[in-house]
Amino acid sequence: MKHLRIATPDLVTNSYFPALAAEELGFYKAEGVDAHVELLGPQPKAMAALRDGDVDAVAAPAHATLFTFPQYRGAKQVVALSQGTPWLLVLRTDIPAKRGDLQAVKGLRIGAAPGPDSALLWLLIEAGIDVRRDNVRTGPIARANAPGSSFGVLAAKALEAREIDGFWANALGSELAVQRGIGKIVVDVRRGDGPQAAKNLTFASLATTEEVIARDPNLVAATVRAIVNTQRALKADPTLATEVGRRRFPPDATNVISSIVERDLPFYDPAIYEEAVFSMNRFAQSLGLLTKPVTYDQVVGIRFRDLWRI
Repeated sequence: MKHLRIATPDLVTNSYFPALAAEELGFYKAEGVDAHVELLGPQPKAMAALRDGDVDAVAAPAHATLFTFPQYRGAKQVVALSQGTPWLLVLRTDIPAKRGDLQAVKGLRIGAAPGPDSALLWLLIEAGIDVRRDNVRTGPIARANAPGSSFGVLAAKALEAREIDGFWANALGSELAVQRGIGKIVVDVRRGDGPQAAKNLTFASLATTEEVIARDPNLVAATVRAIVNTQRALKADPTLATEVGRRRFPPDATNVISSIVERDLPFYDPAIYEEAVFSMNRFAQSLGLLTKPVTYDQVVGIRFRDLWRI
């Protein structure tokens, strides 16, 4: 049995869920891999651990690789965990805002984790919002870096305590806020809210280093197969997500994860599409994370793409 250490900046999430589910449902072990997914956030810290060899792979937004691998040098995306920009904008229910109304954030405090916050700021700029002029305060929430914390879960709690007016987080945190009656989804870019380009600012993927691939390509291939098989299993029976939740999630998140996974099934596609990489890289260039365009095969471990058939 080969060992594999996988870090993720947010464990209690639907976005990177296939990587965790592959462990808890036994798909890694079925491929001869003893893999463990551990929480290590925020995104830059997880990627630094990958660069330093403290972990073997990271389940995170694909563009986050650029935090520690300039121009993607030394790292590859090997399988998509879910397609599209995974974060949603949630505001308190008492704030007057219609679906898709980004102007409603003016004067508000919006919780956003380091990494995802760049996508939110891009979205606001595209909507003609100047965060200084319009007094939009974005940033981390209290206790977000505490060991074992999940940003989406903490954001919902912070919203309930009125420590923030809204948050930008994964669908699981958003669903908790909605079900408690404290928040409403204002923007879900994957489902058409906001500019068309916002749908594919990034995507959730599993990244590893070229060193790991060179050292043991069979281990990486087995890991990819395990994730693809997990996505296939979830498509056949979304209620499997509840079993994963019972083992690794707090009770309130466990209660909603299967319904969120079922709703997200169209996004659980393991393929890494060229147009998605192109769109992500334009976003990365706008942030200054990329200094010049890069080719698809500089970003993606194309030797594994035949394994993506689901």
